[in-house]
Amino acid sequence: MSALYDNEAKIRQAVGMLQKIVNDTSVPRNIRRAATDAIRNLQDQTLSPAVRAANAIGILEEISQDPNMPMHTRIAIWNVVSMLETVKD
Repeated sequence: MSALYDNEAKIRQAVGMLQKIVNDTSVPRNIRRAATDAIRNLQDQTLSPAVRAANAIGILEEISQDPNMPMHTRIAIWNVVSMLETVKD
């Protein structure tokens, strides 16, 4: 049960970090949209935490190579991906 709580805490923290990206108007719209999609995946309670994290990682890794992304946003996305990679069932 403790692992599930830890996973949910990591997911909540990742959602919070992604929410900052979504609310940052200096970030291009397509990147904010991808962050919103990742949040939506992370909040889908019908899936296990690891599957939700993997889905979000896929979205974020795809967008992380965008040349228009500000450097601070890229670093934030890498931090979120690193955190989500530790989520396991």
